[in-house]
Amino acid sequence: MSVRSLVAVLDSVLEAIGRALTATLRMLGIGTSNKQTVPAPHDAIKTNRDMLGGILGLQDLAVSDVMVHRTRMTLIDGSDNPAEIIAKVLKSGHTRIPVWKGKPDNIIGVLHAKNLFAALQEHGGDASAIEIGGILSPPWFVPDSRALPDQLNAFLRRRTHFAIVVDEYGELQGLITLEDIIEEIVGDIKDEHDAVATGVRRKPDGSFIVDAGVPVRDLNRSFHWKLPDEEATTLAGLVIHEARMIPDVGQTFNFHGFQFEVTKKRKHQITSIKVTPLKRVDGEPAPG
Repeated sequence: MSVRSLVAVLDSVLEAIGRALTATLRMLGIGTSNKQTVPAPHDAIKTNRDMLGGILGLQDLAVSDVMVHRTRMTLIDGSDNPAEIIAKVLKSGHTRIPVWKGKPDNIIGVLHAKNLFAALQEHGGDASAIEIGGILSPPWFVPDSRALPDQLNAFLRRRTHFAIVVDEYGELQGLITLEDIIEEIVGDIKDEHDAVATGVRRKPDGSFIVDAGVPVRDLNRSFHWKLPDEEATTLAGLVIHEARMIPDVGQTFNFHGFQFEVTKKRKHQITSIKVTPLKRVDGEPAPG
């Protein structure tokens, strides 16, 4: 097959995938813009190239590589009174939140904000009359070792986009959404509630204060960094892997074009890291 023929085939495949992804996003209520713009030819080529890279990259990933780690999950204690639960849902900004009973690892269901506020309206605004257990959806548990393409297919078959991730022993590991997988293909899906990156605060001097549990892949995707994510999932894991130790607060390390400073710990767990680019992406010196 000639190069021109191969390009034509890939172009048609990517166009079909793009239509399927758009339809899937709309079906599941994940925001897509109503405004259609026609990209310039070079932009279309780059978009298709990036999308193809994302599709091919799925083959090497498992659910554990893109899930939200359990330390960063928002959870609700099912024994809390309904008024407290409503306040937590409003504060979280999430539409679906796992609910536990007895201990946080024991997920008994998933609370959908829509069902919660429908119940509140049904009871005339009386939160105390709501039976939380009666409006929970059954949790869907998936293994952390499942290949990402298989999980994508499972989401589409079930026509849902939220799952609880467990390990081989049934222990809670995190959660994964269809949006997490699609972002691996097409890049960030932004809506009006998205922060620049959850758990990241940019400082005026060009550095970043990052929650240690933030996945390396999220940082790379949000800021176009190229930190390695093969050996560690989270930023703390990357620092520990590269340092070959559990650093103390105040210790700094330079690697992969960044300076990493441990700023907070809880016992032996790193909780916050200051990340300073040693040079900009364009090669200019970093500020400060």
